[in-house]
Amino acid sequence: MKNQLNRPMGRREMLEYCKCGFGSLAFMGMLGGMVTSCKPSLRQPSPGQILDRLAQTPDFIPKAKNVIFLYMDGGVSQVDSFDPKPQLAKENGLDPKFKVDATQFNNNGKILMSPWKFKQYGECGMPVSELFPHIATCVDDLALIRSMVSNFPEHTNANYFLHTGSGLQGRPSMGAWVTYGLGTENSNLPGYVVLNGGLIPPGGVDNFKNGFLPADYQASLMKVGDEPVANINPYAAENTSQRDKLDFIQKMDQSRLGHLGGPSEVEAAISNYELAYKMQSSVPELTEFKAETEATKKLYGLYDDDPNTRNYGAQCLMARRLVERGVRFVELTCPMVGRSVDRWDQHSNLKDGHERNAHAVDQPIAGLLKDLKSRGLLEETLVVWSGEFGRTPFAQGSDGRDHNPSAFSMWMAGAGIKGGTIYGQTDDYGYRVVENPVSIHDLHATILHLLGVDHQHLTYHFGGRDIRLTDVHGNVVNSVLT
Repeated sequence: MKNQLNRPMGRREMLEYCKCGFGSLAFMGMLGGMVTSCKPSLRQPSPGQILDRLAQTPDFIPKAKNVIFLYMDGGVSQVDSFDPKPQLAKENGLDPKFKVDATQFNNNGKILMSPWKFKQYGECGMPVSELFPHIATCVDDLALIRSMVSNFPEHTNANYFLHTGSGLQGRPSMGAWVTYGLGTENSNLPGYVVLNGGLIPPGGVDNFKNGFLPADYQASLMKVGDEPVANINPYAAENTSQRDKLDFIQKMDQSRLGHLGGPSEVEAAISNYELAYKMQSSVPELTEFKAETEATKKLYGLYDDDPNTRNYGAQCLMARRLVERGVRFVELTCPMVGRSVDRWDQHSNLKDGHERNAHAVDQPIAGLLKDLKSRGLLEETLVVWSGEFGRTPFAQGSDGRDHNPSAFSMWMAGAGIKGGTIYGQTDDYGYRVVENPVSIHDLHATILHLLGVDHQHLTYHFGGRDIRLTDVHGNVVNSVLT
């Protein structure tokens, strides 16, 4: 034994000696899921360290346990939704009197007034356009930020920036960061779910990926319907047969541990196999709406004449059911409302495009907010509504609006949010922010803060440095918080 210890030991030999310890590590992980009070606090990991997939203890007492991100793909026009500008009506059809920045297509026309009227709603008197009559009934629960800014005027880079904090492809999405830092409260479902309503945003599924984080933190893409996940129904007739196959795969993976790119990749694959097995029993129950009352289905718009409203309503109902079951981060994507309508991206035919998109999401979103509130879930769920940028106050052509990263509106509701609040201000045309600008990094810092996470502490060592979602930026927007 003395001679064995004096000579250098190779990696494979070390694994051979230590292989029995892997079983005890797995047992400790299982035990940690049952005794969450003994979990360590959220911390900065050392290089290569993987935090447990099960629930972690946050930095401080959180206001929110879950996030539902209502992503408005394409860029909703702020001056036609939540930021009324009477000056546009006064100067409708005139040339802009202000300096016009370069736009995506540089086809800039006259000042274009909003086709929709605004009214004040709720005790707070928040103005909302005719596009959103249902969401307007919930304004006392909303914190509206009118001063959002983005760094990118093009969809793909702006989508990456909104989702990952970087305009470049390959970084972890905010959902992956959240589940990496906090884990999940349901071992039978993913911690991060994206509901595919029919439109994957420009930039593709890289908006939802894990980037350099371990693979088990990437989003699970689901649909609402008969087969929410591909191959969710087991081929094996008996559960024991399926379990035997999975055990055999895991045994083979364990035997290769450390040989293929390091243990973290293999362990992530093992974790994903195990989760997929558990989802075969949990997902069918999740997507079955028979237990929901008729009143609840009607609330979400599941009986609406518009199939797109029914589609998005089913997504919103599924989102509520997911957070009820402890899924940490849920994102909803927009439905395809028609071949002639490109998401919220109305470079022409603004009135028809925005009205069709708004009709698809308005009632379901209001239904989600009211249903969460009636069940006491809004107190622990953060709901975020946003696109990647806004639109210009002047026309593209005669009846469209081009991209505008210099000002747009978004809102949050639920856990820790000061309802009935309006924060930030744009100029008389809604073109540029003139008061309290809020960056995407600030938004990410605020979301993490509500989840009990200091955005400066949630890091991962990659490429020679500790990287975080907010990079070296980000400030919590305390003015919209309780």
